[in-house]
Order: sequence, then C-alpha cells, then structure tokens
Amino acid sequence: MLKSGDLVVLLGLLRRPAGDWTVRSLAGELRLPPATVQRALERLALVRVFDAGRRRVNVGACEELFVHALRFVAPAVMGGETRGLPTAWAAPPLLGHLAGNGDLPPVWPDPLGEVRGLEVQPLHPRVASLAQADAEMYELLALVDGLRVGDARVRALAVRLLSEWILAAPGAKAA
Repeated sequence: MLKSGDLVVLLGLLRRPAGDWTVRSLAGELRLPPATVQRALERLALVRVFDAGRRRVNVGACEELFVHALRFVAPAVMGGETRGLPTAWAAPPLLGHLAGNGDLPPVWPDPLGEVRGLEVQPLHPRVASLAQADAEMYELLALVDGLRVGDARVRALAVRLLSEWILAAPGAKAA
C-alpha cells in the first residue's frame, strides 16, 4: 500500500507545524511533483499515519511505522561499489556515535559524490539532491537508512535518535 517515497513526504510533514503547509509548498520543499505528494498523503491517511482532516501526523503510528514496518515497506536494496553520498552509519548523526569497522560505507549513488562505497537504493530517486540541499533532511534520511541497512547496534541508535526527533518535531501532535 505505502510506497517508499511516501516516507520522504512523512518526514516533510513532521518538519512543518501541523496544517502549516500546502501540497504545493510541501512538494517544493521536498523537490517532488505536487501530484506525487498528494498521492502520498492519501496513502499515509489510509494507513492512519496522517490525519487528513486535521492535517497532522499521528506520532504513535509514525514511530511504529519507522521502527517496526520500515524494513518491509521500503526494504534496502544494496548494489555494488559506487561513488556517492554517504548514508546510514556513514553520515550524520550516526557517524559520530559508532566506530568504523573498515567496510565500505553505504552510499546513495551520485556521479558527483566524493565517497566510494556500497550502493543503497534511496527511498526516492531525488533523495541525494534533497539531502545535499537540506542538512536536516539529510540527517533524517540517513537515520531512516540506518534502520533499513544497519545491524542491531546501528538500528538501536537510529531508533533512539529518530524517536527523539519525531517527538520534538514541529508537525508531531499526539493523535
């Protein structure tokens, strides 16, 4: 039912105060077509993560989605060695908390990227450009990838940091 790109829209909703957005403004902020955002909002409402009538995110359902269902909704697809933008434990905010193990870091493919690593298919094709333009969104998307591709230690830290952020997010309202 949900598409992986819907999670990018959900993160965008959490960053804005409840109802303080339009489909067009959210689309511009996320660098997505308005029709894509509108369809994502409809799917998020169907799974009750987003209350369309009140125009706000259900925090409890949101946390549950990220912590327990993310790997099934948006499974990580790994590729070969490539150049790109670091993600998961190789990017902030996880980068400073975990010791490296010498393996190639996970990266979103980007021909202009400066890091050589193992390809992780992003949630949406525009994730790398969005992350490069918006530091906070980059951190959130890297945390989400920590949940998708990380081992138990990385996942536990990503869950803690993402849960803390969700609870403090401007668009977080208990529903």
